[in-house]
Amino acid sequence: MFNRLMSNKPSILTWLFVLGAVFMTNTSFAQDDDDSDTSGSILVDEGLTVHEARTLDDLLELIEERRFVENLAHQQRLDTFEREVTNQTKLLEDADNELRAEQNRTTNLETTISNNLATIADRRDELALKMGSLTELFGVIQQVAGETRGTFLGSVVSAEIPDRDIFLNELAQKMGTAMELASVEEMNKLWSLMFEHIVETGKVKRFKGTVLTGGGGAKETELVRVGAFNLVAKNGYVNYNFDNYQVVDLSRQPSGEFTSTAKRLHRAKPGDVVPFAIDPTRGSILSLETERARFGEMVGSPFGGIADGKCWLPFCDGQGGTVGSIIIMVGIIGVVLAVWRMVVLFLVRQKVNAQQQDFDNPRDDNPLGKLLQVYTENKDVDSETLQLKIGEAILHEMPALTRNISLVQVISVVAPLMGLLGTVIGMIQTFQAITLFGTGDPKIMAGGISTALMTTVLGLCVAIPTVLLHALTSQFSRSVIHVLDEQSEGLIAEHAESKGTPVREVEKQRD
Repeated sequence: MFNRLMSNKPSILTWLFVLGAVFMTNTSFAQDDDDSDTSGSILVDEGLTVHEARTLDDLLELIEERRFVENLAHQQRLDTFEREVTNQTKLLEDADNELRAEQNRTTNLETTISNNLATIADRRDELALKMGSLTELFGVIQQVAGETRGTFLGSVVSAEIPDRDIFLNELAQKMGTAMELASVEEMNKLWSLMFEHIVETGKVKRFKGTVLTGGGGAKETELVRVGAFNLVAKNGYVNYNFDNYQVVDLSRQPSGEFTSTAKRLHRAKPGDVVPFAIDPTRGSILSLETERARFGEMVGSPFGGIADGKCWLPFCDGQGGTVGSIIIMVGIIGVVLAVWRMVVLFLVRQKVNAQQQDFDNPRDDNPLGKLLQVYTENKDVDSETLQLKIGEAILHEMPALTRNISLVQVISVVAPLMGLLGTVIGMIQTFQAITLFGTGDPKIMAGGISTALMTTVLGLCVAIPTVLLHALTSQFSRSVIHVLDEQSEGLIAEHAESKGTPVREVEKQRD
């Protein structure tokens, strides 16, 4: 159409070109040389090629050339578009064909699925009909295998015979599908494992095993299994952890009465009969027993609290607290004083007895010898003066014979009173805990109650021995004083007879 327009009306284009040339000429004359240079530079910057026309003929020739180029480019674009339209039509036809093929395939698959579902239902009905009562066998075997597996995992026998649960787990999963019967070998293995476990639970066996230590390491050691109850190592009890199915060492052993039986069992030879403390709960009671406070923890250690910075008194880290610490220290002082005085008085009594055997040779290393020396030095005085001299010598020896005995008596009286004070303090702490936290958790009240009871026990434990020691010490002291009194009376009587003074008159003078 464009070509026809160009051929039918050449005069119109001619006049347009002429008018454009005139307009461009006038414009070029109106602008100066600087503006022409600026316009040219702008076109160059935009990426266009500038062709200068000197005359109208040159301008017409340039326009004709440009028109030819544009027509050629337009024709190329048209050819390209026609080719692409042909390709797109072919691609659309191919996509439609593929869509129809997939739709046909989907229909065929849906038909196949429906047929397969119907076939599966028929096969299941056929399987159920053929299996009949055997269906119950799947459930029974699955239940027995599951329960037996749980029994094996919860038994210390697995420490010696591990991995028995693997077969039972596989058998239970197989029976759970209800698609395949258990074989005769599998059923025989099931009851043989059950029978083996029953037999092993009635044995005491020795075997090698790995024990996890408290530091995170592992050691190979000899273990003794007592049925399905306990495991024993060289140093005492060990525990079987049912969470990770490994033998672990206890953080600490229970009290000595139980640990000693475990050590004797480990040292026993085949055929020996030894007493043994069994935990029928498979470790629960044993774990609680290890958490029980021992005597050292209840009483405290001499310098444990000081080393930890908890307190500044010996034995203050025990359950008795500060009051308990004071009671213990006072008790130690009382016992040491009593024992010391008993030893001293015993030695004095031995020397006094030896002096009685050698009455004519007085010695100054014992009270009786000093008394005899006073008698020897005052034989020439009258009986009354001699009696005063001897009485003075006895009074001089009395403090050495009765020293610190009254202090032991005071300690024996004060100790239970201090225990009573600790009891009151512990009950105050208990009631404060009840006021703050209520009675829901007994462990909150346990601290105050343990303080109350422990201080009472400590007070009685100090009072009882100090009372006995005070009685013994007083008896030792009185026995020596009795010997001195007896010998002094004998010496005065002998002196009165030698002077011819009746004893009765001496007694009257004394009164």
